[in-house]
Amino acid sequence: MTDEELMKRLKSAVDHAAPDDLAGVLARCKTGQSNVIDITERPARTGKSRRRGRLVAACLAALLLAGGGGGVFYQQAYAVASVVSLDVNPSIELKVNRKEKVLSCTGLNTEAAAVLADMDGGRDLKGAKLDVAVNAIVGALVRNGYLDHLDSAILISVEDSDTARGARLQQELVASVDGVLQTASNTASVLSQSLAADRSLNARAQQNNISTGKAHLADRVAAMNGDLDFNALAALSVEELRDLLEIGAPAMPIGADAALQAVLDFAGLDGKAALRAEVDPELDEAVPYYEVELEIDGRELEYGVDAFTGQVIQGVKLPAAGHGPATSQAAAQPQEEQKAAAQPGGEVSREQAIDAALGHAGLTADQVYDLEAERDLDDGREEYEVSFKSGGYEYEYTIDAASGAILDHERDIDD
Repeated sequence: MTDEELMKRLKSAVDHAAPDDLAGVLARCKTGQSNVIDITERPARTGKSRRRGRLVAACLAALLLAGGGGGVFYQQAYAVASVVSLDVNPSIELKVNRKEKVLSCTGLNTEAAAVLADMDGGRDLKGAKLDVAVNAIVGALVRNGYLDHLDSAILISVEDSDTARGARLQQELVASVDGVLQTASNTASVLSQSLAADRSLNARAQQNNISTGKAHLADRVAAMNGDLDFNALAALSVEELRDLLEIGAPAMPIGADAALQAVLDFAGLDGKAALRAEVDPELDEAVPYYEVELEIDGRELEYGVDAFTGQVIQGVKLPAAGHGPATSQAAAQPQEEQKAAAQPGGEVSREQAIDAALGHAGLTADQVYDLEAERDLDDGREEYEVSFKSGGYEYEYTIDAASGAILDHERDIDD
């Protein structure tokens, strides 16, 4: 490139950076008068000064054509290099630059907005290091009860055009989040994935108010069963999607909200009577089901709902006002037969306690062996201790003899 061409490019760049707007500037002056200074022609330069001028011009042009130092700084400081998303049911998206500083933090659904409420909707995390921001979000998820269950899961997704950088960030974030969970004595599992940019997937994620990472997980489940609807899968939690992947996605589960409503209808409640309600998906069990726990009038009741049919397979019905003795429905017996089977001094019979335990485990009587059920008194409360074995596992249940509620249960490998 000749010096003349270089100077032309420099002049063009300067003209675009500072356009000729003398009339506009004068119009904004208070006096409204121009004060033009005539610049006389400079004397001819010597060869040495001419060479120095050309060198300066060449350097300026090179900076402008390459974006300049300012352009490089802008790219490193403000350009999005990676998109990191955290999903449980809340979906939260972080955009970060090359130096792994947070440019923005966005809650993609209403649950995420509640999690980020103490961080000014995520704006407080702007400028923070990525690992610090992620740890803060995970801590908020724990405080809000999203990772309380034994089988809870959090999904970490990294979208980056640089696959090596994306894989490194994925590993570092998994280790960081796992450390936070261990410090909080939390047993939730950490799932992770590294993604390439996908416009189609991004569009579907935006339509469902979820992250691209969760959309990718839902897409994997949909690929296992063509009858499953992507939009319906997008509404499920990460835990549900993970379990569906493990069991081969045989059908569409009813979802946690529908499971809770099935229990409220079954128990004769309108939902307002429940002081507390928790739903835990157990889709990877022999009979996939939702475990629903209610706290009503100081009593804790536990129910099981078939994950695909919505039928309540374990639990008790309550009288109209939620008072008085409860009647076990696990055995599905006529009322006269239930009364005949009831043990003296309690409302739940041994057979009903066994049915409640089997229903919760998703098993039938012909699928178990070494079945035992004993009535016991523990701290003044009548209970049934039910134990049995099936499929290489040993099950132990404690059933409230008065209400039929499952007070405790364990499943261990039969060794």
